[in-house]
Amino acid sequence: MALTIGEHVQRFLLVLVPRLFLTLFRLVSPGTKRPKHLPPIKNPLLTLSAVQLAEKIRRREVSTCFMHPVLSFRFSFAIQEAARADKLIEEENGGEDVLRSRFPLLGVPLSVKESFALQGMPNSSGLKSRRKVLASVDAPPVALLKRAGAIPLGVTNTSELCMWMESSNHLYGITSNPYDLERMCGGSSGGEGSIIGGGASVIGIGSDIGGSIRMPCFFNGIFGHKPSKDVVSNDGQFPSCTGLQNDYSGSGPMCRYAEDLLPLLKIMAGPNADKLSLSEEVDLKKLRFFTVVNDGGSPLTSPVDNQLIQAQKRVAARLEADLGVTVKEVSFPQLKYSFQIWDTFLALPDKDGKPPQPFVELMADGGSVWPFWELIKRIFGRSEHTVAAIGLALMERSHSSKPSQFILKQKEELQKEMEDLLGTDGVLLYPSHPLLAPKHHHPLFTPYNFAYTGILNILGLPVTQCPLGLSKERLPLGVQVVAGKLQDHLPLAVALYLEKTFGGWVDPGMA
Repeated sequence: MALTIGEHVQRFLLVLVPRLFLTLFRLVSPGTKRPKHLPPIKNPLLTLSAVQLAEKIRRREVSTCFMHPVLSFRFSFAIQEAARADKLIEEENGGEDVLRSRFPLLGVPLSVKESFALQGMPNSSGLKSRRKVLASVDAPPVALLKRAGAIPLGVTNTSELCMWMESSNHLYGITSNPYDLERMCGGSSGGEGSIIGGGASVIGIGSDIGGSIRMPCFFNGIFGHKPSKDVVSNDGQFPSCTGLQNDYSGSGPMCRYAEDLLPLLKIMAGPNADKLSLSEEVDLKKLRFFTVVNDGGSPLTSPVDNQLIQAQKRVAARLEADLGVTVKEVSFPQLKYSFQIWDTFLALPDKDGKPPQPFVELMADGGSVWPFWELIKRIFGRSEHTVAAIGLALMERSHSSKPSQFILKQKEELQKEMEDLLGTDGVLLYPSHPLLAPKHHHPLFTPYNFAYTGILNILGLPVTQCPLGLSKERLPLGVQVVAGKLQDHLPLAVALYLEKTFGGWVDPGMA
C-alpha cells in the first residue's frame, strides 16, 4: 500500500519548512574564527577506565577521596561515601578478590542523568514546574551501581522531558560539547555525554528511546550501549514510559573506555543479566559482518557526511584485513521510513488499549498548557518551555488517530529481514547520525535526523555506540554496532576491537 496524497503533502511540508528556516538561521547566525574547547586533562586519574580505577582503589594505590566537586550539590555526600569506601578497604580481611566480587566499582565516580531518581537530588527532566522536586529513592539501575560501590557525583542535564536531540531547557540552560563549546552535546542524555567526554566523570547512566544514549556518545566521542529489551529496568525515571514506550526504551551505560561497558551492563541488569551471554568469549573471526551506509535516501534526513561514510568504510576494511572476514554491504528499503515507523509505534496503546500520556500533559505537569499560546509566549520570551518542546506538542496534535497500514507493514518487513540477517552471530554497522556534532539549535531545522538511532529502538536490537577518532574539524567520528536480540555481548566485543584499532576516546583538550 503506497502513501496517500495527504501523506505525500505532509512529507513535503516536513522537509520544506525546516530547510527554509535552516537557510535563514545560517544567514543570521554569527560565525567564529576558531572553535573553543576544553583545556587538556591534567589529573591522570581522570584518564583511567572504571575497571582500572577500581583496581587502584582496591590496591590502596589511590584514595577514593581524590574526587573533585564536579557537581557541588552532592559533593559533601560523595566525600562521606568515599571515606566509607576507604574504611571498608582497610577493614576487609579477604583481600582484593573479595572486594572485587562484592564491590566491583568501589570508589568509582558516577554521574547520573537527571531524569533518573537519585535520592536527594533534583528529578525534573528540565521542567521548570518541577524545579523543587527531589527524588526520595534511587532508580533501580542507580541503586545497583551504588550497591556495586560507585559514588554518584550528582545529576546531569537533559533536554526538556527527555524528548529532543539537544540538552537544553529553561531550568538548567544549555549544555555544550567539550570538543567545541559552540556545538551541541546531544540529547537527551547530553549532560552525561558532555561530562564524561570532557573527563569530569568516569562512568554514567543514560536512557534511550530514540537515540538518547547513542547520539550524545557519538557527539562527545565516548562509548555507550543501548541494551536489548527488558534487560535493564526503566523504572524510577521521569517522565515514565506509558503506552508501549517501555518496549522501545533502554537504560544503559555511558563511558570513555570500552572495557567498562560489559561490567557496567552486567551490574545495571541485575538478575536480568542472565538473559544475556555476557560471560561468553567472543571470537570475532567467527562472526558475520554487514554494513549499511545510509537509510536509503529518506527526504526527511540529511545526507550522511562523507567523513562518516569513509570512517565506516575504514572499519569494514580493517575488519576484513585483521580478521579475515567479509563485510557485506546490504540495504533495507524500509529504512527510508525510519522516522514514520518510530513516530507511529511510540504513539501506539499498550496491551490494555491505553495510549501513551500526551506530551502536552507532561509539559503541564498537573497544570494546563496550550501549545499555540506557548509558541506566542516563546516569541516574546515569556514561555517556560523550549521551542523544541512546544514544537513536539504541536506535532502531536497533528497525529492521525489511526496508524498508517503502509508504515505498519514497513516495520513488520524490516523487523523480519533484520532479525533473519543478524541471527545469533551477525553484526551490523550503521551510521550513528547523518552529521557531525551540529552547532547549538541546529536540530530545530533538521528534526528527523535522529531516525538513524530511533529505528533501532523500535526494532528492539542491542546497539553499541563506538568512537572512531576525529574529523578534520576535530569533532568525533563514530559508528553504531548492532546485533540480534539478546546478543549484546557481540557489539560489546566489537567495541573493544574498535577501541584498540582506532584509538577510542580522545582528550578534547588535546584534539
